Amino acid sequence: MSKRRVAYYYDADTGSYTYGLGHPMKPHRMRVTHDLVSAYGMLEKMHVLRPKRATPEVMSAFHTDEYIHFLNRVTPETAEELTYHGTRFLMGEDNPAFEGVFEFCSISAGGSISAAQRISSGAADIAINWAGGLHHAKKREASGFCYINDIVLGILELLRTYPRVLYIDIDCHHGDGVEEAFYTTDRVMTCSFHKFGEYFPGTGTQEDRGRGKGRNYTVNIPLKDGITDEAFKRVFEPIINKIMEVYRPGAVILQCGADSLAGDKLGCFNLTMNGHAHCVQYLRAFNVPLILLGGGGYTVKNVARTWTYETACALGIQDDIDPNLPWNEYFEWFGPRYRLEVPENNMDDLNVRDGSLDKVGATALQQLSQLPCAPSVGMHEVPRESLGRHLGLDIAEEDADEDGGTDDLDRRLAQHSRFVYKLQEPGGGSDESDDERYDSDGSSYRRRKRMSILSNRVVNVDPDVGRAQPRGRRFFKSAVRWDETYGRVRLGKEPVLGSLNGSRLGGMMEATGRSTPGGDVTMEDWEDGTSV
Repeated sequence: MSKRRVAYYYDADTGSYTYGLGHPMKPHRMRVTHDLVSAYGMLEKMHVLRPKRATPEVMSAFHTDEYIHFLNRVTPETAEELTYHGTRFLMGEDNPAFEGVFEFCSISAGGSISAAQRISSGAADIAINWAGGLHHAKKREASGFCYINDIVLGILELLRTYPRVLYIDIDCHHGDGVEEAFYTTDRVMTCSFHKFGEYFPGTGTQEDRGRGKGRNYTVNIPLKDGITDEAFKRVFEPIINKIMEVYRPGAVILQCGADSLAGDKLGCFNLTMNGHAHCVQYLRAFNVPLILLGGGGYTVKNVARTWTYETACALGIQDDIDPNLPWNEYFEWFGPRYRLEVPENNMDDLNVRDGSLDKVGATALQQLSQLPCAPSVGMHEVPRESLGRHLGLDIAEEDADEDGGTDDLDRRLAQHSRFVYKLQEPGGGSDESDDERYDSDGSSYRRRKRMSILSNRVVNVDPDVGRAQPRGRRFFKSAVRWDETYGRVRLGKEPVLGSLNGSRLGGMMEATGRSTPGGDVTMEDWEDGTSV
């Protein structure tokens, strides 16, 4: 097998974070995987690089400014307040605001962006970032253990060089975040092989094919429980082969979510390590620039085994490594067999039993046959840095911001003006209506149903819970008023002291036109211009 230049991205800090006690997502799996890769002596065969951490500015290429700002300052102590009692940004129990969440996201996103840059520059044929692959994160909120969608950020980087990018997802859960991001474009084709039917995130039917220019460039392969290596191979190879033939991508991203393995805590497939890694070998044979990313996977020892073996597949040495695990720091975790394997179990394959697998495959191939040809786009060289940064002008702007300069003042005044203008609109007081919301970029979006990856049930979130109810602005409507009878200021509901005799009452009625004996004038009367 021919050799490939492989770049391997790893940050030692990524395994130091934790989602919390009892949470199924374990960032420590990246450290276990790296230790096993090192024990097999693969690091000497690759370019091992520490990725540059993604900055908030880089993350906002896809995510909204409000969401990035939230992630940058949220802590476990302030999460309740900043999420409006769990109704924005982090909803449900899937995505806790753990300590260091922004740093963790910057490592994951930085690795995928660096891998895309390495591929685009031609310095590597295959790039690996096992800390990436967090495909559920949305533009303005976290979802399914994912906070920042590093895949979308990596694809956006690839699109600076390649006219077409193919994204393939073999995670047990549908890659809804990536599909949603590129649903209306033909420059990115998304292909997801996933479980469907009362299963998180509840999306990914074959009726979802894209919209507008992206029509038929979204391919979904919904599967049922218990799919085996043979059945998965039977549907994977012809569909990918047809995509490569028709779409002809310049680069491919493969999300190697390991929760599709047999025995995963949250998965329901029956793939072995070899069946899962066959996808890597099959794509490698096309000799197209390839990026391998991580993703799901909640049985840590099986995740480490599989990603280690797939690293060997990227290097082309999978037939040369010893199936008996070498000694490593986590050797005891892999008992009792201590072998590089993930065997299948005795699950029934529901895809073969009812014949649905062939129908799904035929539908996908028919969809791909409707594509006329590979879409083209006018490409030109994109500078790696902005003109302002190249000329050093951004330094002056940063200094002005630090000194409280005019630029910062203008931005704050503009933000305040938008806020006040929104308040004065009918029914104002909130910049978000019940059915439609707005982001910092001016785009609107509507609510959608949300599911929990832990329970696979729909989570109903009321965005108005914990917030002050919107009220229209009231000008000059004070409860304090001037009482001419007593010649003093009186509260609106303060009772009239003393009794009124007939002569005084008649004089008051003559002066004002009306009065309420022994009573009080309501606020509505006062605001209408009447007085006592």
